[in-house]
Amino acid sequence: MSDIRNTEAELVYELEDKPPFYQALVAAITHLLAIFVPMVTPALIVGTTLQLSTDTSAYLVSMAMIASGIGTWLQVNRYGPIGSGLLSIQSVNFSFVTVMIALGSSMKHDGLHEELILSSLMAVSFVGAFLVVGSSFILPYLRRVISPTVSGIVVLMIGLSLIKVGIIDFGGGFSAKSSGTFGNYENIGLGLLVLLIVIGFNCCRSPLLRMGGIAIGLIVGYVVALFLGMVDFSKLRDLPLVTIPVPFKYGFNFEFHHFLVVGTIYLLSVLEAVGDITATAMVSNRPIEGEEFQARLKGGVMADGLVSVISSALGSLPLTTFAQNNGVIQMTGVASRHIGRVIAVILIILGIFPVIGRFFTTIPAPVLGGAMTLMFSMIAIAGIRIIITNGLQRRETLIVATSLGLGLGVSYDPDIFQILPPSLFVLVENPICAGGLTAIILNLLIPLKQKETKAIPVDCKNRNDCCESLRNKE
Repeated sequence: MSDIRNTEAELVYELEDKPPFYQALVAAITHLLAIFVPMVTPALIVGTTLQLSTDTSAYLVSMAMIASGIGTWLQVNRYGPIGSGLLSIQSVNFSFVTVMIALGSSMKHDGLHEELILSSLMAVSFVGAFLVVGSSFILPYLRRVISPTVSGIVVLMIGLSLIKVGIIDFGGGFSAKSSGTFGNYENIGLGLLVLLIVIGFNCCRSPLLRMGGIAIGLIVGYVVALFLGMVDFSKLRDLPLVTIPVPFKYGFNFEFHHFLVVGTIYLLSVLEAVGDITATAMVSNRPIEGEEFQARLKGGVMADGLVSVISSALGSLPLTTFAQNNGVIQMTGVASRHIGRVIAVILIILGIFPVIGRFFTTIPAPVLGGAMTLMFSMIAIAGIRIIITNGLQRRETLIVATSLGLGLGVSYDPDIFQILPPSLFVLVENPICAGGLTAIILNLLIPLKQKETKAIPVDCKNRNDCCESLRNKE
């Protein structure tokens, strides 16, 4: 086991360990609490913005859960070349929300009815997903492009972007902003309560208390919110008892000009998947270089594409590997991929019975924000650690600094590049895409210095090994 892996946080359960059922269930619920609301929210946002019927919105939410369960099962079990074999949880890709709303609104403006709009959106998503599958075969040839520095920047940008989501929820969420209650004593107090509970339990020596820290924090926060009258149960009304998946329920209407936009987002999502899988490998104490890592990376990206093929066919938005769970792994110390099987089964059951799944959407925003702000920060730290493993020579420092500057700059004011054509603007207005693309371009343009390449023996697996090798030579 390399020194790089020894510098990682201690794990209660390693990748191949099989925790007892009750501990596996606690860990699975903890992961679900971290992703459930972000999983169902994109479908609800698209449904509300496009003014879809209640039944249609409920179906989109249910299919998101079922597709996520299927995708998680594929990822953790690793069937042949398919899957990363890591605790990689699949969920709805937020990158597609803006695109789906823009395309759907345009079609709605043209007078198209609901089913035809969904038929077109799902068709281009279905075809576009094969681009991700195809890209998995050329990943080994992209090592010069997707270096640890590039992957680390993407993971860092994912974490930094998600922190904004977490802190907004911490203050009460967007609904609190519209009602004028954002940042009031109740919201801030509730968020701080959850945050302190999560920190406290993660400082415990007991593995069980450490594993359940996030879940306990969310449960306590939810109970307090109930007494404060902050829980809204209206979301549970008018839902069907059971939802049965129907392939291509809305038909298949493929439009090539829509495909160009969606396909571009798919290709960029590969970079995000690479970053997420790299982070998962790191926090799971697995190599982030070498043959094992490349096999996991290829299988993970391939599964990402296949899962989006399945989800689009069922009527869900495209899926991807979720970054949030890397923070859960770090905080709980549980990296066992066998937990993913429990998560997958629970997700499918929740999708079939939508009233159970929708219950999680009643968790108040400050309760989620208290836990998510810390978890999302953990993701950013994982990105920094990935960057450091590749060293911070002058070249790497320049790439990281420029990518962070443009990526974070776009997050502060996305309209800065509005002069660009719409197809390009859609890409660079996303901080993750802006930072990731900048890192890729600079990584290709800025040459490696000869001194830097000779300073480290080529047979070294990590920088600690290299230092030891150099000392021995002296």
